Amino acid sequence: MSTASAWSVALIGVRGTPVEVEAALGSGLPRTVLVGLPDAALYEARDRCRAAVAGAGLPWPDRLLTINLTPASLPKAGSHYDLAIVAAVLACSELVPRAVASSSVLLGELGLDGRVRAVRGVLPALVAARSAGIERAIVPAEQIGEAELVTGVTVWGVRDLADLVEVLHGRPTLNEAAPPAAVEPVAQPDLADVLGQEQARWALEVAAGGGHHIFFHGPPGTGKTMLAQRLPGLLPSLDDERALEVSAIHSLAGEDLAGGLVRRPPFADPHHNATVAAVVGGGARVARPGAVSLAHWGVLFLDEAPEFSPRVLDALRTPLESGRITIARSAATVTYPARFQLVLAANPCPCGTYGTPGAECRCTPMAVRRYAQRLSGPVLDRIDIHVRVTGEGTARLAPNPGAQQGEESARVRERVVEARARQRERLAGTPWTLNAHVPGSHLRHRLPPAQGAELIDHALARGLISARGIDKILRIAWTIADLVGHDRILRDDLTAAMGLRRDGAWAGVAA
Repeated sequence: MSTASAWSVALIGVRGTPVEVEAALGSGLPRTVLVGLPDAALYEARDRCRAAVAGAGLPWPDRLLTINLTPASLPKAGSHYDLAIVAAVLACSELVPRAVASSSVLLGELGLDGRVRAVRGVLPALVAARSAGIERAIVPAEQIGEAELVTGVTVWGVRDLADLVEVLHGRPTLNEAAPPAAVEPVAQPDLADVLGQEQARWALEVAAGGGHHIFFHGPPGTGKTMLAQRLPGLLPSLDDERALEVSAIHSLAGEDLAGGLVRRPPFADPHHNATVAAVVGGGARVARPGAVSLAHWGVLFLDEAPEFSPRVLDALRTPLESGRITIARSAATVTYPARFQLVLAANPCPCGTYGTPGAECRCTPMAVRRYAQRLSGPVLDRIDIHVRVTGEGTARLAPNPGAQQGEESARVRERVVEARARQRERLAGTPWTLNAHVPGSHLRHRLPPAQGAELIDHALARGLISARGIDKILRIAWTIADLVGHDRILRDDLTAAMGLRRDGAWAGVAA
């Protein structure tokens, strides 16, 4: 019996496990057997690979060929195993040396004419291969740039099976990424475009400074969406560790990373008809990442929040607190990171004019209450900052060449960067870097002075805030102190924090 092997990677979420692809020729009727718990797409690889090898003018074994994917107990899905299967078969047939195939991880899908096509998840797959000690990778030529983002791994690119044969003989024909095409930087929306709304702009700066969730509510046309879209521009760029983490998720989603790691905080804004699987992740056998994970270390914006399904909104409860989402399926349980900033925007009622001076609301009291109750109390209680955006101050929108614009995003971002630096210094030696992530047990060791503590006691006694609300007020107060340069929480900081927290009495729903 002749045997040979190559390596690929099974991805369960962003966690990869090296898979050894073994090929063995034995006696028996000519046929190809694929074992090792493959899914339907992978099971079809035996026919796809045989046709691709024939299309490239290479012989396929005319004996009993057994292909085993080990560990056999691990669920395996996708078409990226094609390249490893062909490499193992060619080595088993002694058409290429065994050494390169047995020491390399191969990722790529095959076309019937022998071309190698791009696949999802190259970045997290090579991170897993590097952790397992594999130092050589063979990937589709168009994904060399993405593969080279993983340091410590020698990357060879192949365009077709002819290139693969050369690589397996130790004669790589393509091992450098093509220079990326010049891409014009996408201009981010600037906060200076938002005229007026000083309170909402200040709340947005506080949210950016401490990583807090924020809820804008008010009549339509007052700038809620504009404010939300400008939050990513206030956030600092991602460091190397976070950029690699975010890029791995976007690689799983099939996004092109040839331009490098994702350095700017991502922004996800699913439509209000999105399903639970689209927002939190899901799929048949192994769940795919959803919008909450694609917004990891960035912003998730739900516009017209009451129009979302209550099941979608309630599914956000766990990731809002824990920063991750766990999805159980029959084949595997997957955990994706989901440390995002949530921004909600909502009108006060279906017609949008309830409580607006000078406007006539056409909704019945029951319709207004029912609309408000679409956002459940537990979800609203997890939102740190609540801001009512009104139409006051719109006179600044009138054409006036001499009118003074608001601050630009770049200037606000400088203050946000300084505030976050203070937080990192204060939280040095702990697992946290942002005020929004500090647990209540740690916060209570840094309670405000006595003249400010009675404000919280009074609000708690009246039922205006919950026990969770106390922690959130303290987090917001620390962020305000960081933005203005205080070394500790002052009474004014605490008062301002309670104002940002308590502005959420939305249509009778306590925040």
